[in-house]
Amino acid sequence: MSSQAEKAERFRGLHDRKKVLILPNAWDVPSARIFENAGFPAVATSSAGMMVSLGYPDGEEIPTEEFILAIRRIARVLSVPLTVDVVGGFGHGPEDVAQTVKSVVDAGAVGINIEDFVHSTKELLPVDKQLERLRALVRLQKSIDVPFVINARTDAFRFGPGDESAKLDEAIRRGIAYKDVGADCVYPMGLTDAASISKFVKAVDFPMNVMVRKGLPSVPELGRLGVARVSFGPSASYAAMGLMKRASEEVLTKGTYATLIDGAITFDELNALAVPKKTTSPL
Repeated sequence: MSSQAEKAERFRGLHDRKKVLILPNAWDVPSARIFENAGFPAVATSSAGMMVSLGYPDGEEIPTEEFILAIRRIARVLSVPLTVDVVGGFGHGPEDVAQTVKSVVDAGAVGINIEDFVHSTKELLPVDKQLERLRALVRLQKSIDVPFVINARTDAFRFGPGDESAKLDEAIRRGIAYKDVGADCVYPMGLTDAASISKFVKAVDFPMNVMVRKGLPSVPELGRLGVARVSFGPSASYAAMGLMKRASEEVLTKGTYATLIDGAITFDELNALAVPKKTTSPL
């Protein structure tokens, strides 16, 4: 099995923009293993999916220790790189955020996603405040042996002032600033139309992440637009919960079980998801 540093280098290499990195977001051990078994080259966590699965709303209400423990459990069973959504970093100052990220890396992650807004108020952080956080993370990168990837997310398109054109301009401004300070990828949350994505890519000229949402162009089209990676976000959690909802409705209203049974995995397959995947060493 690869060392963590080797996984980090492999994950970094997936951002070379030669091929779109499709990054599924897991919320627990079995969902992460299902994605690995399906053949994805790396796995991410979904903050919303994982927090809710542990009994907390999305954001930073979960105790940091419980958050780190969940990351450790997922990392333990994966042979592919794991990147973690750290929300806003679980800290008041830049060094607090860096300490959280160090704990995440110590737990086995090789990448992080960090936001630039406050969940409780839905307000963007001032750019200079987010740059302080990112500088602290770049310093952390240089001080440890795991070259983790920093995906700098901006929610300017969601919470910025003005109309959609002004919001996009603010997202571009922040994307360039995050690139210049040393982030490895930028993530303008909320962009789904080809024209906005193309404008952002051309203006920032840097690896860009988009999230699966209704209306998002296909992966081949995103590749032609210059997108580096596509993350599921919480969509897989939504899909899984939707399946459970439909299965429940079928049993309660019809008394039948097709949704529960058709396409389901077996007990042995489920049990196997709790242990690391067996890998074969090359001869």
